[in-house]
Amino acid sequence: MTRALFLLPLLLFAVVAGYFFTALRPSHDTRELPSALLDKPAPAFDLAGLGSDKRLTLDGLKGRPSVINFFASWCAPCRIEHPVLMRLAKQDKVAIYGISYKDKSEASTNFLTTLGDPYRQVGLDPDGRTGLNFGVYGVPETYVLDGNGVIRKRFVGPLSAEAVDRELLPLLKKLGAS
Repeated sequence: MTRALFLLPLLLFAVVAGYFFTALRPSHDTRELPSALLDKPAPAFDLAGLGSDKRLTLDGLKGRPSVINFFASWCAPCRIEHPVLMRLAKQDKVAIYGISYKDKSEASTNFLTTLGDPYRQVGLDPDGRTGLNFGVYGVPETYVLDGNGVIRKRFVGPLSAEAVDRELLPLLKKLGAS
């Protein structure tokens, strides 16, 4: 019994050391949050459209790769990210869809009128239910879907020009986006 008590601190140290070794390895990206939905079908959604009667649905996105960006007018990082989305939209390599997360339609309209509208269509998620189904931690978050509606990549936080060039565009090319 005393021998087991002697080994207990040693075992505890080994577990803690193993955790830190795994979490602090050079290849581990501490900014990347895991997503249980990666390589799985995106959750179905059917959202009222911003400024139109046309609804934004998952079924409407299928057939080609697409990017879904959760944003809000009250979100400061969304404003930082916005020029990157505008640049991506001008390249016209992929359809970008926006989901206005926990925001008022008037505020989202004003946000896009003021800063420009990179989206082919915007859906309204006023209660955050669609965001919750996607596993959104906070805005902005961006998801890349393949032509079958399967989530292939998740970007947490504002997209940077570097992330677009290094990760997003090569992935879209691999998925067959023009």
